[in-house]
Amino acid sequence: MLSQTVEQALNKQLNVEFGSSYLYLSMAAWCESQNLSGMAQWMQAQAQEEWGHGMKIYDFIHERDGKVVLEALTAPPTEWDSPLALFQAAYKHECHVSQLINELVDLALQEKDYATYAFLQWFVSEQVEEESTVRGIVDRLKMAGEQTGVLLMIDSQLGQRVPTAPAGGE
Repeated sequence: MLSQTVEQALNKQLNVEFGSSYLYLSMAAWCESQNLSGMAQWMQAQAQEEWGHGMKIYDFIHERDGKVVLEALTAPPTEWDSPLALFQAAYKHECHVSQLINELVDLALQEKDYATYAFLQWFVSEQVEEESTVRGIVDRLKMAGEQTGVLLMIDSQLGQRVPTAPAGGE
């Protein structure tokens, strides 16, 4: 059974994950408007992955006899100055989510909730991967600079991504 403090914190994170999905979907829409279909596909896959993260927390709360509380999602930004600015915003967002996950891990330990602590380890590892992946895209976009051909090559590469379900949350 979850303590009320941990349950509230998990619900907050569940809503952050759903909000992340909404953000990435908005980023995908912007990419589509810029004729960057590969980046749009990458962002759509990311949106699906983030939704899966939220559902993973949703399921865990229920498994621990807790109550899921959904909140309204705030409208995400809809405009970015460039693909680089968009991916920089995505990287900054992932760093923020990592911090929130770390705070959840700290709370689980403070509450001596070892089941939640163990559950959150998947998210800790996932955030390392998320940050690394997006940082790599940012680095490649920086190297591309104003070279349209290189930007289109990166767009094409990013379009190869297919959505994956989170481990244990299929």
